[in-house]
Amino acid sequence: MKDLAGRTAFVTGAASGIGLGIATALSQAGVKVMLCDIEEQALKKAVADLKTRTNVDVDDVKADVSLKGELQAAADTTIARYGKIHILVNNAGVGGGGPYGEWTDAGWDWVLGVNLRSVIWGFEIFGPLIEAHGEGGQVVSTASVAGLIPGPSPAYDVSKYGVVALSEGMRKVLAPRKIGVSVLCPGIVRTQIMNSRRNVPQRFAGAVGNPPPTEGPRAEFIKAFEERISCGIDPLYVGELVCEAIENDWPYIFTDTEHEPYIDERFAAIRQGFDRIRGRTPRR
Repeated sequence: MKDLAGRTAFVTGAASGIGLGIATALSQAGVKVMLCDIEEQALKKAVADLKTRTNVDVDDVKADVSLKGELQAAADTTIARYGKIHILVNNAGVGGGGPYGEWTDAGWDWVLGVNLRSVIWGFEIFGPLIEAHGEGGQVVSTASVAGLIPGPSPAYDVSKYGVVALSEGMRKVLAPRKIGVSVLCPGIVRTQIMNSRRNVPQRFAGAVGNPPPTEGPRAEFIKAFEERISCGIDPLYVGELVCEAIENDWPYIFTDTEHEPYIDERFAAIRQGFDRIRGRTPRR
């Protein structure tokens, strides 16, 4: 998709953070963008701000993407508004689920629902819509470096590993259908990920567990991580990378090289696992 101008994109989690950065960069490239988010007031503000800075067509639709029916309704609204969809950005994501020993079923359901199931449903709902017009398209799904190297949040890590696996598999499936697939694995970006609890639906009551500790090692870790995020990469820069990735069909999109050594360590450990059994003959 070398020429993005005039195309239509649907972006989830678009009211702030990476989603808004992607929506902004796409609109600046001449793409018509439907912004989707669960936070209605922030969504309305984001669209109003975009309209003051660009001449292209942007609109908004509210949806809880952890509910398949709401995501389907948002797709229907987008088709009614624009007629076609060329670019799907599965970006909505939350941090949480609790550490080992504190996690709950509600926490797992919430994190997996937003971070992984919505991506699965995104492919299922929007894939045929992109195929239908025959003009080709791209699906970009936001994982994380935590989708390649685990961090301190098991539910978050599992959800992001799932997004990476799904994207890698669907890239092969959709390529013959003129749809490229990219997985975005950002590092530390300036977002509100540490304040995800603000958007927990009532049906996931108890998902966030106890309030964060105010003292002790974990409290110090959270404070340090929040400070890192506050100084993180500009979401608009991430959006510009995503535009370039769509134009050139990148399979993986990274935002920096900070975590590359840790990913190299993981791959080296996997290689060592093969080396340990090299030359052995499996029993039959």
